[in-house]
Amino acid sequence: MKSRYLAALACAAALASPMLAHADAMSSDLNMSAPTRFSAPGVYTGAPALPVTLSMVIAGGGPSDFSTVTLVKALAGDKAGPEVASLQQKFGDAKVANFVKVFAFVVNDSLRIVKAKGIALPSEPNPNPKDGKALSAALWGAGQTPNGFNVEVMLDRAVSHPIHVEVMNDIDAKYGVAADADYHAVLNQAMHDLASVYGLSS
Repeated sequence: MKSRYLAALACAAALASPMLAHADAMSSDLNMSAPTRFSAPGVYTGAPALPVTLSMVIAGGGPSDFSTVTLVKALAGDKAGPEVASLQQKFGDAKVANFVKVFAFVVNDSLRIVKAKGIALPSEPNPNPKDGKALSAALWGAGQTPNGFNVEVMLDRAVSHPIHVEVMNDIDAKYGVAADADYHAVLNQAMHDLASVYGLSS
């Protein structure tokens, strides 16, 4: 079972170790003039921080049973219901449902790509997948840049920028560019909401 968890590492969406919470510490691996598809400019070009990605996937139920809703519950705790309702109010039921579906696809597609590339994976998640506050803080930290939080930088740090781009191409091919944009937008809002819940700062 552990090997299946390890294989999930590169799967989803997320995202850098707690020490990445300070963007200036990783500034040499940020290209803030590079264009992105769905957010402000900013590309992370360094190595991915896979222990946090593994933690996120395990928090979502693991590689074979990953669920976006399970992950949201793990991250937000007793505020998960209000958070989903807030996202539905802001984006509409259809876009939130799309986000849930696309996130699961991202996990599976990233797993496929990482396995094909033979990427070495860590043996343990970090932080504890059962600690929603710590995991939220690590994910939030993964998206930090000198200009604040950037959801695409967070995803770059999940699996590397090239794999993030490859996954986006696969989303576009399967669901369309609009669905890809919705996925990024809802994820961005969810991360800001978690930052507010836990009093995190950019």
